[in-house]
Amino acid sequence: MPKNSETGLLVPGIVTPERRVPASIPRPEYVGKQTPNEPDGTGDLYTEEEIGRVRAASRIAAAALEYLEPFVVPGTTHERLDELAHEFLIARGAYPSTLGYRGFAKSICTSLNECICHGIPDDTVLEDGDILNIDITAYFEGMHGDTNRMYLVGDVAEESRLLVERTYEATMRGIKAAKPGRQVNVIGRVIEKYASRFGYESVRDYTGHGVGRSFHSGLIIPHYDTDRFTDVIEPGMIFTVEPMLVTGSQDWEQWDDDWTVVTRDGSRCAQFEHTIVIREDGPEILTLPPSQL
Repeated sequence: MPKNSETGLLVPGIVTPERRVPASIPRPEYVGKQTPNEPDGTGDLYTEEEIGRVRAASRIAAAALEYLEPFVVPGTTHERLDELAHEFLIARGAYPSTLGYRGFAKSICTSLNECICHGIPDDTVLEDGDILNIDITAYFEGMHGDTNRMYLVGDVAEESRLLVERTYEATMRGIKAAKPGRQVNVIGRVIEKYASRFGYESVRDYTGHGVGRSFHSGLIIPHYDTDRFTDVIEPGMIFTVEPMLVTGSQDWEQWDDDWTVVTRDGSRCAQFEHTIVIREDGPEILTLPPSQL
């Protein structure tokens, strides 16, 4: 994702071949296949033993995001961040869930500035004033743990800094609303109500999802106000909350790589994501970083 010298907007960069994972590390079922077995029919409810395994995978992914923080500085390439994250995961016996998922050739997603999601790490060099989302999912002990966060690169303008801060707040408010007995669409209602206070749009076409035994279970978690998606939240459910807020229009376009999604008007986007499990008294965040445990 280098920048066009005239517009300052992103353009495709050079992507290197996928990294190798030791044969001793178990793979998700979809590796080597064109299409994953999703949904796998096992549902979104988990036993305590299974929750423990999702928590273990989630904490590895969260730790990887925290580990990367000192490297997200001007001059670092997306390729280097992918390399660091890849080595971090496999050193802990975890498989990078994105690697080989529907043909995705990298171990993380890096989404810069106007990139909404699914950016492929390439030779793009981070510059002062950028904002970057890194999305990491770890597959460990048969379970996926999925999380992402924003990073401020160098001296970031106030508009972008506020977007990042408010997107984090929107994420946490959405998580807090996820209580047993409510429909999952309450999460989106809370997120969009907060985002609209600042004139942001909440991207509708990319949602949260059930996660754990499958990377994406089929359960949809909206980040906007809608009467659709009426699944009732129950104790033992595991899913992600991951709103994408934009300063301009949420209209998007996808690059020819079939993955990278950017805002059509070039406005910036921010996103945070946690994997959560629902308890009798509300949500528990499984993807807390080591510094918050």
